[in-house]
Amino acid sequence: MKGGQRRPPAVGGDIPMARRSTPRLAPANPWPLRLTAVAGGLLVFAAALALVFPQPLRRWLAAPPVPGLEARPDSDGRLLGHFPYSEAAGGDLVEVVGGQRLQRDAAAALNAMRTTAREDGVELVVLSAFRSVREQRDLFFDVKSARNQSARERAQVSAPPGYSEHATGYAVDLGDGRAPATNLAQSFEHTDAYRWLRAHGHRFHFTLSFPRRNPQGVSYEPWHWRFEGTEAALRTFARAEDLAGR
Repeated sequence: MKGGQRRPPAVGGDIPMARRSTPRLAPANPWPLRLTAVAGGLLVFAAALALVFPQPLRRWLAAPPVPGLEARPDSDGRLLGHFPYSEAAGGDLVEVVGGQRLQRDAAAALNAMRTTAREDGVELVVLSAFRSVREQRDLFFDVKSARNQSARERAQVSAPPGYSEHATGYAVDLGDGRAPATNLAQSFEHTDAYRWLRAHGHRFHFTLSFPRRNPQGVSYEPWHWRFEGTEAALRTFARAEDLAGR
């Protein structure tokens, strides 16, 4: 060095950079986030299926509604051809004749219809009216066993419990007082009572539930009539009416 002067210290690369002392964080566990994403995706997928295929999905999720039956409801809710029906509340039922009960409005209409028929020389006999789900269970399974029938065979002539129109309090089986041999038989269609019902039943808001070749696939029952004279009754049988109108 000339003149004994010291060279100034170098800058830049000659000075070591300060080392960072910030501690390292432990890596986050990715699995909770992944599981949440998967669960969310499944929910979205299930919701999409429910929108696109609502009835089949409901059918797939449904459990067998009747103990002892292997059959599941169809996509429209029917079991072996029959729609599901709730049991009428006891307070809504009144006696029509001989311990037989119907929903109040149906009972009043039936009494008026029977009176008018009698004035025309026709005797309408009440064979069966309201039946509880428990009574329907006995009727379905006991007769099924006694006749050695399959569930499908039995359902042709009797609804499974929980699927009978009689449980609503709006349905009634009628006969001809002058032709008792035709009670609950298809030969009832040849009686004066049946002909009168066909001509005048709708005036009193009664309609034949299971005509020939009905879309529910239930056997022809000329004796089985249901009341549709109130909004509640119409709502009760809306699905059956919609099916019949297709």
